[in-house]
Amino acid sequence: MINKPLAPGSTIGIFGGGQLGRMLAMAAARLGLHAHIYSPQHNAPAFEVSKKQTVAPYTDLNAVKEFASQVDVATVEFENIPLDTYEHAAKYTTIAPGQTALAISQDRLAEKKFLSSHGIPVAPYFEINRETDIVSAIYKLGQDGILKTRRMGYDGKGQIRLGANIDPDVAIKAYNGEPAVFEQLVNFNLEISCLVARDFKGEIVFYDCPRNVHRNQILAESHVPANIPDDLEKLARAFAAKIAEKLNYVGVLAVEFFAIGGVTDTPLIVNEIAPRVHNSGHWTMDACVCDQFENHIRAVAGWQLGTTRRHSNTMMVNMVGSDMDRWDEVASSEGAILHVYGKDETRDGRKMGHINYLYDID
Repeated sequence: MINKPLAPGSTIGIFGGGQLGRMLAMAAARLGLHAHIYSPQHNAPAFEVSKKQTVAPYTDLNAVKEFASQVDVATVEFENIPLDTYEHAAKYTTIAPGQTALAISQDRLAEKKFLSSHGIPVAPYFEINRETDIVSAIYKLGQDGILKTRRMGYDGKGQIRLGANIDPDVAIKAYNGEPAVFEQLVNFNLEISCLVARDFKGEIVFYDCPRNVHRNQILAESHVPANIPDDLEKLARAFAAKIAEKLNYVGVLAVEFFAIGGVTDTPLIVNEIAPRVHNSGHWTMDACVCDQFENHIRAVAGWQLGTTRRHSNTMMVNMVGSDMDRWDEVASSEGAILHVYGKDETRDGRKMGHINYLYDID
């Protein structure tokens, strides 16, 4: 725990050197704090904007010790840092968020059990440990569902969609013995997310919930305001606050929801949680007084959280793969704010940057 705010000139250690680490390092620099990035990649995008870098495998515990000994607090830019690595770092510095949040979010089954145990609704699911479990899951939940690996799945990776017109043998053949979860397909009206920042004292602030649009299982757009009923936003905030409290969470936490609609006791179902800054919060960089990256840095550094007040309506658009080829067109567009991630290779499905379009609040 940070007992008093870290003074400017202190160092924030960040595990992970991707675009989220890059934007965290930039936020730290605005506050006069230094970023030390730990990444296995020699060309990590975050290296360009950080004061110090460590290039080593996450499994190199000697390198982890040296890194942790040089920083005043350590955090993460993505949730799949090996737990042994994070726990080892905790021997030599403060970590935020804690190990529990990572452990739960790294395992879809553990996450669903955690949420359910605290009265937070999730889609009906079935644990898969062998091929015959898939047949049992279909018998219990119906054939409309998604088979998901329990670990390392993101942006649609590690998922197989089933349906009435799809032979279950497809899933059985694709199942390679990895622990998995069969999740009943949810018919939802829209997707929203709630981003909450929580500090060491338990104080919390919320950002407005964005309405999210996915294409090819990758976030394509976030719209704020989401134009949802106030009661729905209040419920999303209540669930997100409860999750953050039960995890004793420090930093920015994102909770993704399916809005079911209609007459139901559970108008919101949690899709997943992310113990980190999140793609659906990128709009805050240009539409809020204090964005998600600054508030994460403030939280882990022991600073008072900043205001989440929104001064503009906005639409965030991800630039994926070859979308980046039109960077000059975007940069010339009125009202468009371009953020480029500095990745050295364009690939299909790879997030290369994003655009925030700002509009006046009516």
